[in-house]
Amino acid sequence: MEVDEHNRSDFEKEEEEEDDSVSDLLRDRFRLSAISIAESEAKRSGMEISPPIVACIADLAFKYIGQLAKDLELFAHHAGRKSVTMTDVIVSAHRNEHLAASLRSYSDELKAKEPQSDRKRKKVPRKEDKGIDRMVNIPDL
Repeated sequence: MEVDEHNRSDFEKEEEEEDDSVSDLLRDRFRLSAISIAESEAKRSGMEISPPIVACIADLAFKYIGQLAKDLELFAHHAGRKSVTMTDVIVSAHRNEHLAASLRSYSDELKAKEPQSDRKRKKVPRKEDKGIDRMVNIPDL
């Protein structure tokens, strides 16, 4: 069923415009942060970087983050969860061994700082479930 532009309520139109403006604001803030990081890294390295290259880096980083967010959402959905976990983030970095190692290290640091009582307990299988693991398959003769 197609949505007719004339049948949409003013509220729906305003809500969509608000979502677009929030998205634009986030994109612009991300780009400014990426530009700032690129410029400070260039300065730290004693290099100059041209404004078009900085803008290109910022745009590529924004597109990469958008794709990463979609991948993380799919990982969580595939695992039957509604939220993304640190494991999803680490799995997403599997093609970059250095990044994956850094993420694992960071995750371990976070876990070490977390108070023991706040950690989730692992589910203990019920007694009926334990019996299934002990079953032996006897082939028919």
